[in-house]
Amino acid sequence: MPPNTTASSGQKPGKSGRKKGRKARLIVLVLVLALIGGCAYGAYWSISTVRASFPQTKGSITLEGLSGPVDVRRDGYGIPQIYASSDEDLFMAQGYVQAQDRFYEMDVRRHMTSGRLSEMFGKSQVDNDEFLRTLGWDRVAKREYDTKLSDSTKKYLRAYAKGVDAYLEGKAGKDISLEYAALGFTNDYKPARWTPVDSVSWLKAMAWDLRGNMQDEIDRALMTSRLGPKQIADLYPQYPYSRNAAIVQEGRYDDVAGAYAQNGGTSTSGSSGTSTGTSTGTGASALQSQLSGLYRVLDDVPAAVGVNGNGIGSNAWAVSGKYTISGKPLLANDPHLGPSLPSVWYQMGLHCRTVSAKCQYDVSGYTFAGLPGVIIGHNRNIAWGMTNSGVDVTDLYLEKLSGDGYLYDGKVKPFTSREETIKVAGGEPEKIVVRTTNNGPLLSDRDDELVKVGRKATVDTAAPDRGDGYGIALKWTALDPGTSMDAVFAIDRAAGWDDFRAAARLFDVPSQNLVYADTEDHIGYTLPGKIPTRAKGHNGSVPAPGWDPRYAWTGYIDQDELPYEYDPKRGYIVTANQAVIDEDEYPHTLTTDWGYGARSQRITDLIEQKIDGGGKISTDDMRQMQLDNSSEVAKLLVPELMKIDTGDKDVREAQKLLEGWDYTQDADSAAAAYFNAVWRNILKHAFGNKLPKELRVKGQCLWVDPVNTTGPVDEAKKVRECGRRDADQAQPDGGDRWFEVVRSLMDDEGSDWWQTPKNGNRPGATDRDQLFRRAMIDARWELTAKLGKDIDTWSWGRLHRLFLKNQTLGTSGPGFLQYALNRGPWKLSGGEAAVNATGWNAAGGYGVVWVPSMRMVVNLDDLDKSKWINLTGASGHAYSAHYTDQTGRWAEGELLDWSFSDKAVDDSTSDTLVLKP
Repeated sequence: MPPNTTASSGQKPGKSGRKKGRKARLIVLVLVLALIGGCAYGAYWSISTVRASFPQTKGSITLEGLSGPVDVRRDGYGIPQIYASSDEDLFMAQGYVQAQDRFYEMDVRRHMTSGRLSEMFGKSQVDNDEFLRTLGWDRVAKREYDTKLSDSTKKYLRAYAKGVDAYLEGKAGKDISLEYAALGFTNDYKPARWTPVDSVSWLKAMAWDLRGNMQDEIDRALMTSRLGPKQIADLYPQYPYSRNAAIVQEGRYDDVAGAYAQNGGTSTSGSSGTSTGTSTGTGASALQSQLSGLYRVLDDVPAAVGVNGNGIGSNAWAVSGKYTISGKPLLANDPHLGPSLPSVWYQMGLHCRTVSAKCQYDVSGYTFAGLPGVIIGHNRNIAWGMTNSGVDVTDLYLEKLSGDGYLYDGKVKPFTSREETIKVAGGEPEKIVVRTTNNGPLLSDRDDELVKVGRKATVDTAAPDRGDGYGIALKWTALDPGTSMDAVFAIDRAAGWDDFRAAARLFDVPSQNLVYADTEDHIGYTLPGKIPTRAKGHNGSVPAPGWDPRYAWTGYIDQDELPYEYDPKRGYIVTANQAVIDEDEYPHTLTTDWGYGARSQRITDLIEQKIDGGGKISTDDMRQMQLDNSSEVAKLLVPELMKIDTGDKDVREAQKLLEGWDYTQDADSAAAAYFNAVWRNILKHAFGNKLPKELRVKGQCLWVDPVNTTGPVDEAKKVRECGRRDADQAQPDGGDRWFEVVRSLMDDEGSDWWQTPKNGNRPGATDRDQLFRRAMIDARWELTAKLGKDIDTWSWGRLHRLFLKNQTLGTSGPGFLQYALNRGPWKLSGGEAAVNATGWNAAGGYGVVWVPSMRMVVNLDDLDKSKWINLTGASGHAYSAHYTDQTGRWAEGELLDWSFSDKAVDDSTSDTLVLKP
């Protein structure tokens, strides 16, 4: 039966709530007028259509299935705190409330994870659905739910789904979200009921976006078409352990030596070095063709939580009480993800009125819409944060196809195959066959061109030469059922370090750096995850030959062997995607592709500066550290740039901006704008123009020497090659790997990398300083074109802007609808590999492509003095007052009060809704 709603007074909103309400009514009116005046669709729209989906936040609602009343208290930002008397009521209410605010987002994401976007958006999504069906996230999630998860977890998932369905009961699409009303013009789609598997599948999508070094694996192999082994090694330098400290410095791992011996010594020692090309001498043509085609497919797959690029990451650190004002730990976290609207995060509190065996939770923090529990946050005893570990849990295998099977160990093995039917809104269903090898699904089957190329590919004598061609398979830990959903609930109720460590063991995919602090003045770090071991000679840095059993995975690192750290003497723990542990101190390869530590070392330096100065660290000090805009690469380059005589008074005018600059990338800084333009041009001239077309920006074309050319080439014989990669994924992206590349070449002023050819009437560069001079000149005129000739009007924020886009109709809907759903721009401080990591891709431009998706600082002395903020707001409804009501404060670096205790929540409550059984 439909929920029974009754009006009651509830609590009156505060002053700020009334102001936001008036603002929301004005926006709704403007939207309706725009729709009526601007398009034919307007006749069907009204204020009631726009507001129909706004959630009821006051009074009471009767929900069938509750065992007792549940209070939902929302503050002035619409952030809910839920109070219940049983676990099942708590999670049922969580499902109901999240559906109130975010169901359209939840629905889109479950269609993505199950490869059913075409059911909502039609034929344009068929290719994406084919790829996602090939990965089979929902199939894995179903097996996970059926065979791996605990009974209590399944009970909570069912309760959550029941709450979502209670919200959907009796509602038409337009009553759920504005987007459904828009879809109704072209599609008769109606939302289906929520299932527990829909929630579990979301963890697979998160794991995909945080999957580690697969892009580097592809890029290194693609580079072989134009670069030699030495050149590729230059672009992937060793991790600088002596300069940028690893996470674990005083910690340990258990029983490694014994386990290593039991494995027969098959784990390779950790290394940041990389091999180039496949280890078997596999033919370049086969591999290049398959990988370039695979990247075309990957480029189009929608991201769940953000782009997966070099430089994307997160910050999390904890400081023990001996260095804080309160005498208890402080813990900060800001995950860096692609910007989305609404934000990927949803803030809320889940409170049992009395914590007992019947009701075990009192936790608050950030979760995902569609997922019960809290992912990052704190309970009454502990706090935790996460950063992506970057460990290598994926491998690509070049497979030799033959008839109805694939070659392995000298024999043809049959594929495991299944047929999938893709329903298409407004069209006929399409069928695909998914073929799987012992190394995983054949991703290359999803591109007709790849199949053709695979049949014709030439290979050298080291590779098999019989059969139908070549394909690419994906081996990935997330394609096996796991227990990460169990881990979420176990962490939420953990009472101390031992509970936390035990819970973390269950968090198998994606592998994350987990940072810990508690009210008893302990801090810690642990690395959980299902991390493969590989045979000797295979370190996962490049695609491997699938037909050779010597390159198969040999097992997984035991959880007891993974690094951790507890109460280190230094008094703090910093994780920012740097190396987990020094390679010389650990016998397993975790990855060959760590972040290079620019952010982590800067955070460490800021903490030590405070400690060495005799000061104590406050909650606001932690916030200020999160906002640090310092450019590490500017500190390296500016002293050299200032020595160069450009011979041009206009360029000299720009160069003078760098005199006395403190390397801080504030939004109003003209120096930051000019330096980052110089940095971008250095990268383009030294590296970008020398990379193969598969790595360069789509549409950017160059005349280049033919492949395999040695010696001088007649200009008439050069070939025109145009880039093929989206701007936010192209190389060189300018992240801290590129900081390290340039640092390693600074003293080699005559390196080939600094040399560039003549371009028309412009002479080429023959050394480092000539290239720097050219970059400074080009940067001056690039910014003149973008920002104007008057450098007094320049600012970094005018270049470095954030646009927030609705991830479906906001990117592909009609123009008026994009205007209605999208927001921005905001002019941002920060930059690439800064602690305030508002990332931009130097190959593609200056626009913001990833952000601190939320920020939090937990005060373990008084949890009510903790602070938090989200990128957007609590609501996914485009004209709700809470759609982007946190974004302006987020952009300014502010944090909101984070109420936790009953009294603090009561004091901050604006609206109260009672859910009745």
